[in-house]
Amino acid sequence: MIILVVLVQALLVGLIKSIAKLPVNPVIIKILIGVSFKVKKLSLIVSLLILLFFVSHLTHANVDSDVDVIRYVDSKKYPDSKKSYFTDLLTLILESSKPEYGDFKLQPVAMDMGQARSSLMIERNQYIDLNWRMTSQQLEQQLQAIYFPILKGLMGYRIFIINKNAQRKFNQSTSLYDLQNLHLGQGYNWPDTKILLANGFSVIQGHENFLLDMLKKGRFSYFPRALHEPWSEIANDSSLMVEQHIMLEYPAPVFFFVNKNNKKLQKRLNTGINKLVISGQFDQFFLNHPITASVLQRAKVKQRNTFKLRNPFLSKQTKTLLNNDKLWVNLP
Repeated sequence: MIILVVLVQALLVGLIKSIAKLPVNPVIIKILIGVSFKVKKLSLIVSLLILLFFVSHLTHANVDSDVDVIRYVDSKKYPDSKKSYFTDLLTLILESSKPEYGDFKLQPVAMDMGQARSSLMIERNQYIDLNWRMTSQQLEQQLQAIYFPILKGLMGYRIFIINKNAQRKFNQSTSLYDLQNLHLGQGYNWPDTKILLANGFSVIQGHENFLLDMLKKGRFSYFPRALHEPWSEIANDSSLMVEQHIMLEYPAPVFFFVNKNNKKLQKRLNTGINKLVISGQFDQFFLNHPITASVLQRAKVKQRNTFKLRNPFLSKQTKTLLNNDKLWVNLP
């Protein structure tokens, strides 16, 4: 019995040293250090139990090491149904790259953070690995963009959410000057905010989750949203409506962004996207996904007076994409 205890304890000490070298949770490492000092005092049964636990942990760590885990923000406090477009597309991209890069696991992280903070977390390599945002030269300096417009430029076509009694302020004769002299609402740190300010608009800024309440309280007259956004956002609010006559247009590519040092994820996303584009799967996804399907018809873009604006915050690399018509949505 004594010999068996010694053997088990020796195995346990060796296993502890092996696990300590793996990239496991720091809390586990602290436990290991404590156990390593006390292991000689353990009974046979306790030693066996601890040995089984760490064998299980070591096996799990080895299995997980073969799977690419990609973490993204999934707010529980402020759920966004439009997120499904990006997570469904991401799943399709990762599936298409499995022959080259193996299995994957998409891991939602239940945290509430705005666009700027999520980008900071990616830059620091903390909590999340990826987000999707409208690009800017500044953002591309901070993070690595995957240079493919995943919404085909849809984010740059802007129609307005307004109060139901405010349609009289907007009609076919409304001029750009008129719009510039009405307060509009946009989020802190949104690229749109800087674009609209650069084009002479009067912008009231607020937290993205409170902008609709600010609109209803009269803090501003209209809330520009991308073509696919407004209906789901006001579906349960009878006091708001989608304005019927006007649209703003400016270049606004949305990219996936990752940490600049995460070369494997960069290559995997580019590989998957290229395969989807060549096969035609991406266009089919865009045309048929519930978030984007028939959105141009629903927005009645043909009936709208469109004002084209400039976006002075695009990088040179992003600007080169604007010349490829296949990457962008075709308005009817």
